[in-house]
Amino acid sequence: MDSFAAQVVRLAIESIAKDGGPFAALIVKDGAVIATGTNEVTRNTDPTAHAEIVAIRKACRALGSFQLSGCDVYSSCEPCPMCLGALFWARPARIFFVATRDDAAAAGFDDSLIYHQIELPYAQRSIPMIHIRDPHASLPFEEWLRKPDRIEY
Repeated sequence: MDSFAAQVVRLAIESIAKDGGPFAALIVKDGAVIATGTNEVTRNTDPTAHAEIVAIRKACRALGSFQLSGCDVYSSCEPCPMCLGALFWARPARIFFVATRDDAAAAGFDDSLIYHQIELPYAQRSIPMIHIRDPHASLPFEEWLRKPDRIEY
């Protein structure tokens, strides 16, 4: 097994003993680990504290950047939809994962509902989403486009 893959699996196992979930992530740049993250959802009462999110936040602080250009991400499990979205925004070079989402589902971490919900029309989702039509909806975007010193991302 790849050494980073083995390391991320060990970190996921260690997370369980620390009241975290069985997930971990590493961010690697130029062959060195620059950040790690483990699942802290229940420990920190934060539903967004997935291992990948925790690692992304630490890595971005370490790099002084909101992007992970030139970095590889190693995850102990295939990223969930939230983490996958965050990873796409962070733009790492590559994402490696060990266990699959089916492996996670077998242990009670089933995110298939989320994948299914994304495909449904807003009103048919288990948590209904209601689009509020407002003539001023685009004002924040127009203001953003007028800002000459905006930082694109």
